[in-house]
Amino acid sequence: MSGAATGAPMSRVDGRLKVTGGADYAADHNLSGLLHAVLVTSTVSRATVTGIGTDRARSLPGVVDVLTDFGGVTLPYPVGEISFFGQPVAVVLAETLQQAQHAASLVTVRATARPAVTSMTDPKAAPVPDAQTPDYTRGDADAALQAGPVVVDNTFTIARENHNPMELPSTVAHWSGGTLTLWDKTQWVQGNARNIAAALNVPVSAVRVICPFVGGAFGSAGRTWPHQILAAHAARRVQRPVKLVLTRKQMYTGVGYRPASWQRLTMAAGEDGRITGIVHETRTETARYEAYSDDTTELPKMLYTSANVRSAYRLVPLDVSAATFMRGPGTVTGAFALETTVDEVADQLDIDPVEFRLRNAADHNQVTGVPFTDRRFAECLRAGAQAFGWSRRRPPRMRREGDLLIGMGMAGAAHHNNRTSASAVARINADGTAAVASATGDMGPGTYTSMSQIAADTLGLPVSRVRFHLGDSRLPTAPMHSGSKTLASVGSAVFTACSMVRDGVVRMAVVDPASPLHGADPAKVAVHNGVLSAPGHGSERYADVLRRHGRDGVDSTQNWTPADESRFSSYAFGAVFAEVSVDVALGLVRVRRMRAVYDVGRVVNPKLARSQAFSGMVAGIGMALLENTTRDRRDGRIVNANMADYLVPVHADVPDLDVDFLPGSDPAATPIGVKGLGELVIVGVPAAIGNAVHNATGVRVRDLPITLDKLL
Repeated sequence: MSGAATGAPMSRVDGRLKVTGGADYAADHNLSGLLHAVLVTSTVSRATVTGIGTDRARSLPGVVDVLTDFGGVTLPYPVGEISFFGQPVAVVLAETLQQAQHAASLVTVRATARPAVTSMTDPKAAPVPDAQTPDYTRGDADAALQAGPVVVDNTFTIARENHNPMELPSTVAHWSGGTLTLWDKTQWVQGNARNIAAALNVPVSAVRVICPFVGGAFGSAGRTWPHQILAAHAARRVQRPVKLVLTRKQMYTGVGYRPASWQRLTMAAGEDGRITGIVHETRTETARYEAYSDDTTELPKMLYTSANVRSAYRLVPLDVSAATFMRGPGTVTGAFALETTVDEVADQLDIDPVEFRLRNAADHNQVTGVPFTDRRFAECLRAGAQAFGWSRRRPPRMRREGDLLIGMGMAGAAHHNNRTSASAVARINADGTAAVASATGDMGPGTYTSMSQIAADTLGLPVSRVRFHLGDSRLPTAPMHSGSKTLASVGSAVFTACSMVRDGVVRMAVVDPASPLHGADPAKVAVHNGVLSAPGHGSERYADVLRRHGRDGVDSTQNWTPADESRFSSYAFGAVFAEVSVDVALGLVRVRRMRAVYDVGRVVNPKLARSQAFSGMVAGIGMALLENTTRDRRDGRIVNANMADYLVPVHADVPDLDVDFLPGSDPAATPIGVKGLGELVIVGVPAAIGNAVHNATGVRVRDLPITLDKLL
């Protein structure tokens, strides 16, 4: 794949639609006869429902129905039992949203409460093994720790983080002739269609999910949640279209969160600066009715060389709503403990933190024993240190500007290059334009644009003549739009489909006596700006070939599957550098500047990639300094379930950011040479900030977020 489009910093092809209001999101669909649905949710964490009073609600003008019977619908928790605070127990349907909201406030729920456990620190909270993440051992880590000579043994906690994208979770459900159409906020139209079909006991073929635009999700729209199922159920019951939009408050219990975590990480190293042993133990919260694994053990097991490693991951079942993946799931959590500990060991050995990481950077995957497809972690560390001015870093508490202590910190980053099977269809039309499609999504990274660039260069067309379609469950199969796998997976499928359709037209030309390319070697036919040409032959356009053959177009649907990963390991790498100020009197931490260097193979669109990196850095600032979901242990209520009390970074919190991408490509990872970026760019950010705070103050904070009370 080569051409003018790939590697160019193109603006989003859908950008004008979004900024002018022309992009239709799920809640923008207002069908004739539409009813508005509002959920009635529980106000206790664990109970048995004994009755629901609906008479007052039903008597109001505009109220069509109040659904309390969810029979025939499969929900993730037992119907009739309350499993968490905020669980939907009834659905009010009315002609207007205001009527539905008022009616919902009049529904009464009678329930017999039972003792609930809503915090990992509750003495009754009991950790259990996670079936998805078995305990891991290589060598004898405990013996290595006893041998020392330098050993650091610390515990770390990270508060629960909640999703807060701009677009609220929204579903519009419409049944027609036994077929359900959902306009839904989702990261996986096909997975959602399957889940909805299973929950309602209808064939998958009877469900179509449409989602061309997502206003941010970060994992919150990756699975099918109860409100989506209930919207479809309600529309079927009343045989009218139904719109259900969660409130911001309902998001905090309705669409998952990054689970609170506890980690112990112990590391031993020799005087030569080599890591000799690592022990990593982790616990994360999960719902009692549905286990969610946020495995944090990956990077401590594989990023640095050590012959002796032991790790164990445990879940703590609680009477809370289900957790889910959130940007950098597990990886960013584990990296905080790992990169903070690495920094502390380097300090004790009086070795520069960058140099310590360089000495211990693994040259192959320490868990699988196989080589990396490409390994440029060391280059990221060196390039980042040079660009950031790391050599100007001073010992802790040695740099001061008035009342501000100034510090520098850094951290390594890595993320598995997720790839999975994907399909795409490509079509060259008789007018010389092209249409390409796959049932993927775009929650913000710029899928429309990057896929158009890949297709344009593969077909030899300008991007302006390519249209990429996504967000419809009836398009060719694609994986969930998550895990940094869309560009690598769907992009490879787009490349494969476009290559096949281009080659098909080339073959039509070279075997056609009427073509100027007749007899040319197909391998030597180039396509540029829609014109086919070969050395020693003439040229003609795609449109000429198709018109001569009486075709209105040529299309090809292709599937791409990644190669066997038992022979190699594919990771994206990075290094993050941060400078902070800490007010001596107030303990207030401000990030002054941040720079990161990443190895992500081929960068299809530098403008989009930089935007992705900046957004990951901003999310990392939130995790490090601000975000903290606070619960009332008595009933599991989230007390800061709003944008006034749940703090996220705003413009005043975001400093000068910069990012560099190592040039190159990783063709062993994917045919288009790319590696995932979206998850990687948050990994390491909280640790880099925490390490900078230590350099500024001499205080090592191991509990996120870093709030002023931990520094005063």
